[in-house]
Amino acid sequence: MLFSSYVFVACFLPAAVCGFFVTARLGGRPMAALWLVAASFIFYGWWNPAFVPLLVASIAFNYTISRLIGRTVDAPRVRTALLVMGIGGSLGTLIYFKYLATLLGYLRIPMTDPILPLGISFFTFTQIGFLIDTRLDAVSEKGPLNYLLFVTFFPHLIAGPLLHHREMMPQFANPATYRISGENMAVGFGIFAIGLAKKTLLADQLSPIAIVGFAHPGQIALLPAWQAALAYSLQLYFDFSGYSDMAIGIARMFNIRFPANFNSPYKAQSVIEYWQRWHMTLTRYLTLYLYNPIALRIARGRASRGRPGGRKLGLSGFAATVLFPTFVTMTFAGVWHGSGLTFLVFGLLHAAYLSVNHAWRVFRPANRKPPCTRAALCRRVLVTYLCVLIGAVVFRADTLGSARDMLAGMIGLHGLEPTDLAPERGLTLLRDWALIAVLAVVALAAPNTQEIMRDHAPVLGTVGIRARGWAWRPSLGWAMAFGCLGALGLLAIGGSGEFLYFQF
Repeated sequence: MLFSSYVFVACFLPAAVCGFFVTARLGGRPMAALWLVAASFIFYGWWNPAFVPLLVASIAFNYTISRLIGRTVDAPRVRTALLVMGIGGSLGTLIYFKYLATLLGYLRIPMTDPILPLGISFFTFTQIGFLIDTRLDAVSEKGPLNYLLFVTFFPHLIAGPLLHHREMMPQFANPATYRISGENMAVGFGIFAIGLAKKTLLADQLSPIAIVGFAHPGQIALLPAWQAALAYSLQLYFDFSGYSDMAIGIARMFNIRFPANFNSPYKAQSVIEYWQRWHMTLTRYLTLYLYNPIALRIARGRASRGRPGGRKLGLSGFAATVLFPTFVTMTFAGVWHGSGLTFLVFGLLHAAYLSVNHAWRVFRPANRKPPCTRAALCRRVLVTYLCVLIGAVVFRADTLGSARDMLAGMIGLHGLEPTDLAPERGLTLLRDWALIAVLAVVALAAPNTQEIMRDHAPVLGTVGIRARGWAWRPSLGWAMAFGCLGALGLLAIGGSGEFLYFQF
């Protein structure tokens, strides 16, 4: 079930919200929690009911392992073995559904490609993080009902954000969560309306341009190549931004606040900053559970041998403490998105970007500070975006050969003829460029949703600054604006497709 579908907006969401607060009033917190769990399973099973047993089995397996880990405090080796068993079981299931057919294909071993269960990467990684934290004695709320809510809560179940138990379980245990709040309902609806508009009015309008361009990588000329690449990068931007807003807005209607997952990443002035703004909860997850343990272990080993740190690292120390964990982490981030070689190269490409960025920070002269002029800021943003754009081409291409052809077209190796590859679409080259230009200005200059709603704490933590002149407040003008935005988003649902991150 898509957030941007009539059945969700007109039927499922109102029923889920109303039922949650009615059952809370009539039967208390346990009944409301059970209602929300049941609604989440209906939401998940709407796409393919056959995969509901897989979700149930995954939850039962991981919760059982977590309880066993919690009961073996005096046996650290047993706890570690249980953790390895839990992670191995979860990753084994993920590998089977997401990677096995591709891996066997490279070995020329035929296998029918299994249907990928929706959201398997997200609910698998969410539970692996819980297992690791249980092993580290960092879990306080251990009840089965709260765990079920933590894993299945439908606004994040399919495509994130990747949640941490310490953020969510206290909210589900808070009695105030089960009492309806007019402010939270208004804030949630406003954020949802913005996200719906981003998806149906912006991202989906760019989809035909990107599809046509990437369907002809070997013959695409300079301008159409740039047009397709820019269109896809903006489609991905508004698609994932819209999904993140809608998830945050829906959760807020239930009095739940999610962490920020998207913070105007195309405004980033470095690739390091880009990954702090794009899919923020994935970056946080990989940093916490992969990068930091590797880097910390290496740093401790170097310290025990008396090796220097900081600016005295040297090339070998930099390679050990920065390059190695960065390449491991970003390789994992790349293949997390999919099993093709394009995703592997995408991860390696961003690992190289990040390594250069880190090297500049570590080895640049201490007295050389980046200039703070407007021109310098624009230059840094442009260079960062170009790096991200190259990665987006690789990410979107079906094969490495297609990515190479698209990049070749972008530097003019396929000619300079500014022709439209598919005039039957009814979109002229000029109109396509106008749409791309307008949406680029929106992405680079407009305040984001969290900035507009900042006065009402839209997410956990603080993101950005309050947008001058754009601060939301309860008023007739804002109500009419969000009402019109939501109506326009609803009217455009007919042409809406799946969220791009559903395939990951």
